[in-house]
Amino acid sequence: MLEVYVDGATIGNPGPSGVGVVLKKKNVFIEQSYHIGAYTNHEAELIAVIKGLHLCKELFPDEIISIRSDSKLTVDMIEKAYTKNKTFAPLLEEILQLISSFPHCFIKWIPDSQNKQADRLARHAIQGDKRSNS
Repeated sequence: MLEVYVDGATIGNPGPSGVGVVLKKKNVFIEQSYHIGAYTNHEAELIAVIKGLHLCKELFPDEIISIRSDSKLTVDMIEKAYTKNKTFAPLLEEILQLISSFPHCFIKWIPDSQNKQADRLARHAIQGDKRSNS
């Protein structure tokens, strides 16, 4: 099973945004950060899931995926496969399509204290840290 830790961060709401993704499989860690432009914090959280799933699809396409997020809104939206928010709807649809490409994928809410690596990566991406990609 592949654990996928995701987080989004913004300066302002909306404002400059970044996302962080950490893939963990046994003793292997893959970290990635992305500067994504100007979004709200909730949009950044959803985009973090999308970036994480794209990375999984590229590197681990046949793996069972366990997504970990500290955003209750994101977790609830994905678990229910529903949102009333028209801004979030296309992001949720993309997430659901990506999830369907894996043999099994689930999402779990975790407290901020368990998501520090992804949070650090998201914050570095906002600042244009040299490890981040667009």
